[in-house]
Amino acid sequence: MTLDATATTTGGRTQAGPPRTRRYLMCRPTYFAVEYAINPWMDPAAPIDTALAVRQWETLRRTYLDLGHTVEEIEPLPGLPDMVFAANGATVHDGRALAVQFRDPERADEAPAYAAWLDRAGFEVHEAKHVNEGEGDALPANGLLLAGTGFRASHAAHAHLQEVFGRPVITLQLVDPRFYHLDTALCVLDDTTVAYLPEAFSAGSRAVLRRLFPDAVLASLADAEVLGLNAVSDGRHVILPVQATGLSAALRERGYDTIGIDLSELRKAGGGPKCCTLVLREREATK
Repeated sequence: MTLDATATTTGGRTQAGPPRTRRYLMCRPTYFAVEYAINPWMDPAAPIDTALAVRQWETLRRTYLDLGHTVEEIEPLPGLPDMVFAANGATVHDGRALAVQFRDPERADEAPAYAAWLDRAGFEVHEAKHVNEGEGDALPANGLLLAGTGFRASHAAHAHLQEVFGRPVITLQLVDPRFYHLDTALCVLDDTTVAYLPEAFSAGSRAVLRRLFPDAVLASLADAEVLGLNAVSDGRHVILPVQATGLSAALRERGYDTIGIDLSELRKAGGGPKCCTLVLREREATK
């Protein structure tokens, strides 16, 4: 059953609505490690506890199941330590999936693995034509696709997104290398509300976000630096890093139920709850 996730407005401010059940794809971090540095979070010299990463990931997975969501898993492959970050595996809407083309060769072999899984699962898979890293830089909101660029996805990929999904695409320029994907700087809370870090975007993109989402939740740099915005929302429940206490409090003031998860081990590679979670949006029923 899918619930209406429409938010309400109280006192001029958007409030959370009911949750929407979701279908997620995840990848167990069996082979997680930091063997190279392709973003500012990664330090191959720092110690990594893979067993701890698996336990933290399992807590995230159980949380989704406890909330009534469906979680499917793709088999992790040896030699692909970042495959745990399933959100980068594709962009999926209305039964269609746009495959990815990673910027960095270290992750290139993840792309065909995710495309093959989606094809077997019955999605209409479209081949990538330009560098794009899936939902890391493509987030749906209010009938639009918010698309990040500046560090990973190319402008040309945004045009391809629009052709594949038939949704207006809003390009947002990222300017801080710590927030290299859109999903590290912005979280879609429900159909009409987002949370974001203004400093992560260019002046023009900040103006666009103010126009599109005048009632947005603005995050602090301190919360963004623990990847607090790399969160997953079903319209009511927001799952975010437990360290993002300020953002959690701000969301609760808006009526969202926040659930803090410790993914500190995976953060050593620049990932949080959203990075670990690809939303499988199936074709909507004809009304």
